[in-house]
Amino acid sequence: MNSSPNIVEVATLIGEPSRVVILLSLIGGKALPASELARSARITPQTASSHLAKMVEGGLLIQESYGRHRYYRLASPEVAHALEALQAIAAPKPIRSLRESEQMRALHYARTCYDHLAGKIGVALTDRLLESGFLREAGKDFLLSPEGREKLLALGVEVDPPQKSRRHFARQCLDWSERRHHVAGSLGAALTNRLFELGWIERLPDGRAVRVTAAGNSGLSEAFGLKL
Repeated sequence: MNSSPNIVEVATLIGEPSRVVILLSLIGGKALPASELARSARITPQTASSHLAKMVEGGLLIQESYGRHRYYRLASPEVAHALEALQAIAAPKPIRSLRESEQMRALHYARTCYDHLAGKIGVALTDRLLESGFLREAGKDFLLSPEGREKLLALGVEVDPPQKSRRHFARQCLDWSERRHHVAGSLGAALTNRLFELGWIERLPDGRAVRVTAAGNSGLSEAFGLKL
């Protein structure tokens, strides 16, 4: 029998300001080098290395080596889910520049939360899937209806999760900016990946915020009745 989770240990790891910046830099799902993470957190490479090692040991990050370079990414979708939930209950920080204001506006509109779509567009798309009967709420998850399965398959979405996957299929993820749920899990990831493949959404330069393209405007309207 396992003991109860050690929340204090995880909270201590997350609670250090530089580590928070590093974790949020990775919440978009990309793997980034230690040097870039150090710059994001405005700390020395040596300090970043110490923080990264602690978060790898604590199970928050995974380290990947490519030649002489080390890259880091979130250890699992659950880490991203926890960070998104913490942002939903945290008081907002003051915005101190026009650039920061523009970045925040872009993140509120559409962004990736690990590997699925979040923000205003992510929540609006989830709402349309629910209103159309393609999804329905079931506890803390969503269930995909037969009609929804047929619709997403026709769009080219891989609706069947990998065999032996322990990941949630269609998890309800609380969106920190909208304060409502968007669809996460393997279904959310597959749908978002297909939107990228179709060219309906594309990443903005900061790597996490995304925008809906002209093709996406017409495609989302035609496929789901989503008016932007």
